[in-house]
Amino acid sequence: MPFTGFPPEAITLLHDIIAHNDTECFEANKERYLRDILAPSKAFVEEMGEHLQILVPMIRAVPKINHSLFRIYRDARLHPTHPIKERIGVIFWQGAGHRMSSSSFYVHFDIHEVLLAAGLRTFKPPMLATYHDYIQNPTHREELHTILEALQDKGYTLPEPRYKRLPREFDPEITHPQLAKLGGVFVSTTFPIDAVFHSEALIDRLFKHYEILLPLQQWVYHMTLHTFDR
Repeated sequence: MPFTGFPPEAITLLHDIIAHNDTECFEANKERYLRDILAPSKAFVEEMGEHLQILVPMIRAVPKINHSLFRIYRDARLHPTHPIKERIGVIFWQGAGHRMSSSSFYVHFDIHEVLLAAGLRTFKPPMLATYHDYIQNPTHREELHTILEALQDKGYTLPEPRYKRLPREFDPEITHPQLAKLGGVFVSTTFPIDAVFHSEALIDRLFKHYEILLPLQQWVYHMTLHTFDR
């Protein structure tokens, strides 16, 4: 099916999930989820994926749960009182690794806003070691600094440092020491739920942002490849 936007009913369903966040209630409304959220999400992945292939020919856009689409259910053991997710996320990733350990383009929406982003939000320990090794190279470090500065000037939100101190493997005199304190490289922006969200024009809106974010997404992608060079 062609993507024509997310219907207003998708937001209505999320409101209902917030008001009655329990598995029994959700199962009673499963058909609404399949029709108003899952079906347009799959169409969105297919359409957005075709656009992103212009930027990244090998981008992975797979309209299936646990691929580009996330499960609507939380782990009930960790979230016994809120077992159903109250926002809908989609990810497009580059590389052979797990989607959450790869450089990606990402978007999610809730009842209030749409958030879009690019990069890799959280470095797990092996990837954090790769990142630290990669930015020991002053050229790589300067490239990242320049990209982030340019995106900040355009109004994008930059990652906050995760660590207060400079990791001990870094020279205290390095340039741009704040980069070594990051726990992920993930730049984002938001916009409210509006008429564009409910139309096919959402594809063009997101694509224009992803074009701008491409240098960061590619920097992170090449950094992840450094894992195999070490």
